[in-house]
Amino acid sequence: MVFQLSHTTSYKYVDGVTFCHNIATLKPRDFLGQTILSYHLEISPKPTEISERTDFFGNTITRFSIQQHHKELKVIAKSKVLRDVSLAPDIYESKIGTAMTLEDARKAMTKLSPEILEVKQFLLESILIAKISKNIKDYALVSFKPGRPIFEATVELMQRIFTDFEFNSNVTNVATPIQEVMENKKGVCQDFAQIGIACLRSIGLPARYVSGYIETLPPPGKEKLVGTDASHAWFSLYIPEFGWVDFDPTNNQIPKNQHIIVAYGRDYYDVPPLKGVIYSSGENKMKVAVDIRPAV
Repeated sequence: MVFQLSHTTSYKYVDGVTFCHNIATLKPRDFLGQTILSYHLEISPKPTEISERTDFFGNTITRFSIQQHHKELKVIAKSKVLRDVSLAPDIYESKIGTAMTLEDARKAMTKLSPEILEVKQFLLESILIAKISKNIKDYALVSFKPGRPIFEATVELMQRIFTDFEFNSNVTNVATPIQEVMENKKGVCQDFAQIGIACLRSIGLPARYVSGYIETLPPPGKEKLVGTDASHAWFSLYIPEFGWVDFDPTNNQIPKNQHIIVAYGRDYYDVPPLKGVIYSSGENKMKVAVDIRPAV
């Protein structure tokens, strides 16, 4: 599948801004199974300074600053992406990947190979996934029984989050603690991804946050509206001797071609689409519009 993506973020400032410095994480990743055919970032007003680099997690980030008075900032990222998961290793065809138990995985994580050392960072606490409570670990242990393959257990964990948690965009924000999400059983895709990560880390399994997009289809007979999509998030489990496997608890599915990956991190804090600082004394309003559709 080839997709055309557009992600527009706009800020309107009541009293204007004299200076802003920002970091954008909007360029999709390029890897086996996902190829970036084109990418363009439009920023208005025109930045005084702009640069692109790769961050610690291998994501492409753009730093830019605007050093002139402005009352609106608009950032538009346009991408064309080829997605073909058949090119990547298939977990269902891997006897090692589907058979690896919790005991075997924990033992494998004690090795000192470069790959394991790289993965160990995803066992640690992070800004938004810290001080994991006992009830989160207990929730994980319902699925992770002794001798059970961790892939099978994680599929069940994904299904349980999908069933037990209510999707509600009015009860959480980016700073809502995962313990509060766990207690209320309500939130959005970012919360569900971080609950899944917390569960896996609580029992000694590496898990990372995945930000990106998912293709959504209009109702039968209806035309798809521009800007009705949104950013999406899910989590990924590292299975020793196989690699990373993605799980989408919001939709209860193993991501395939309809999932476009932008960035990996320890949690949302590492990979927001746009973050920065401004010099201003007034209020501001943000609007985000995302559109993803098959390329013509």
